[in-house]
Amino acid sequence: MSTATAVLLDELAADQAGNPVPERLREWAAVGRPQLRRAGLLRGAAQAGTVVWAGGLAWTAQRGLAALHGAPVPSVLAPALVTAAGVALRAVLLSAGETAAARGARAVREALRARLVAAALPAHGPAPAGLDDTAPAQAVDAEVDELSDWLTEYVPARATMLLGSGLTLAAIAWRSWFVALLVLAATPLLPANLKVIGLGTQTAVRAQLSAIRGHRARLLDHLRGLPTLVGLGAHEEAAGALARYDREAADRTEKVLRIAFLSTAWVELLITGTLAVVATYCGLVLLDYLRLPVVPDRMGLSDALFVLVLVPAYFAPARELAAGYHARARATAAAGLLAPLLDTPGETVPVLRAPAGRTATPPGVRLEAVTVRHPGRAAPALDGVSVDLAPGRFLAVTGPSGAGKSTLLAVAAGLYAPHDGRAMHLLDGLPVPADPGRVAWVGQPAHLLPGTLRENLLLARPAASDHDLLDALATLGLTDLLAVLPQGLDTPVGERGTGLSSGQSQQLALARALLRDARLLCLDEPTAHLDPRAEQRVMIALRTLARDRTVLLATHSPALLTLADQVVTLDHGSIR
Repeated sequence: MSTATAVLLDELAADQAGNPVPERLREWAAVGRPQLRRAGLLRGAAQAGTVVWAGGLAWTAQRGLAALHGAPVPSVLAPALVTAAGVALRAVLLSAGETAAARGARAVREALRARLVAAALPAHGPAPAGLDDTAPAQAVDAEVDELSDWLTEYVPARATMLLGSGLTLAAIAWRSWFVALLVLAATPLLPANLKVIGLGTQTAVRAQLSAIRGHRARLLDHLRGLPTLVGLGAHEEAAGALARYDREAADRTEKVLRIAFLSTAWVELLITGTLAVVATYCGLVLLDYLRLPVVPDRMGLSDALFVLVLVPAYFAPARELAAGYHARARATAAAGLLAPLLDTPGETVPVLRAPAGRTATPPGVRLEAVTVRHPGRAAPALDGVSVDLAPGRFLAVTGPSGAGKSTLLAVAAGLYAPHDGRAMHLLDGLPVPADPGRVAWVGQPAHLLPGTLRENLLLARPAASDHDLLDALATLGLTDLLAVLPQGLDTPVGERGTGLSSGQSQQLALARALLRDARLLCLDEPTAHLDPRAEQRVMIALRTLARDRTVLLATHSPALLTLADQVVTLDHGSIR
């Protein structure tokens, strides 16, 4: 058995065994499903227009044939109007279907891009670890677009085929039940072969998209390290390696195109063969050459023309489904690359909500026997941890790296849903589910976006004025932060805070937390990797920020522990 055949059989077995990717695609498409279903029905209904104009054409031929036999030349106005009405009806319904499909696909793409951005740049907590720099950008920019053809072609095509082909088949059977039987017999050949072709396409597309993603990541790494490569005299070797990867990506793209052309050729061959059989039958009947038992041997010219026009129309939805099947293979391959970005280990992706607003008193935090397990790890990240933090109190969580400090903060903030136990906030003494809308999060390193210092501060409160921003900095004793920056609030900030020191970035993050005005503050290693002077400035700002707030702090720093009212030490997910 060849390698290609083995791959196809393996893919088929995986699909039949409950491959989660198709289910994931259906979940993603749910956002735009009403519009996509409407698109399929409108496209299917457009086949009624085809039936009408085919009937008008057959009517015209019938009147022309009557004129050839010496009858008075009848008016062709009525058949022409019927034909024009059919063409117009088809055009209107198809246009409405295209519009609905575009709207549904856009809704799905926008929802996916929002989820990808939220996963890569979470609004309330730390970004997921383990992602390379190019993966989220490629996913948002290119890989989500790989779903477009699947959404606009394949998802509506099933409804189109059921309705449109059903209408056309009924019209054919009205004029010739035998021709209807012929086209119906050829129908099962299409999906069976497209299944195998689609699996082959899926395998090739997955390899192609992986090669393109890897090539882009290597290109970015080489550009970042270009001064080092030039200094080592290794730039020519690096350029040669990039050229080889480029050729590999091109070869994989060529393979995908080859399979797409072959699948299209098979569909066209099937349709052409069926049309040839029908045309041969109609010709033999019209010439009175056909004499077979059961097979009808009488047919008028108008009937023959009508069914010959409608046979390709019957297969038109199948042709669209074939194109959509190739698109489905591309979407399935893209979904395999998008899934790791949307599913961060050990985390339930939160539903981002608007801030809950400032309450009269800060909330308390209560964790009851909380257990969190990360996939692929035998030991739980948290194992039956219970914490009771009164409103307005300061809790410090310490322990060795990997002990579960960040996970505890994320559960307390409502960002992660524990596998066992409960995480609650206490509002006026009443326990409610933990909600990230009540939380301001400051981590290390601070997450800064490319833009200006003002734009980064406004992320916490978009409606804030420059006076509000300066007042927040002054409240935390950070006025001199602007004095040392060349353009004040207009100072440009690059990717990952380029242009600011680590200490300045953390001070900016604390100012954002103050602007957010949330009464529950979670700080994840806010002074890690800072020099003593920068750490001291952050501590001063933190002491001010912690007033009339409930604070949870994860830290290794002994100096920060002195700020806490309570200290909890974690070791291997448990409290000592």
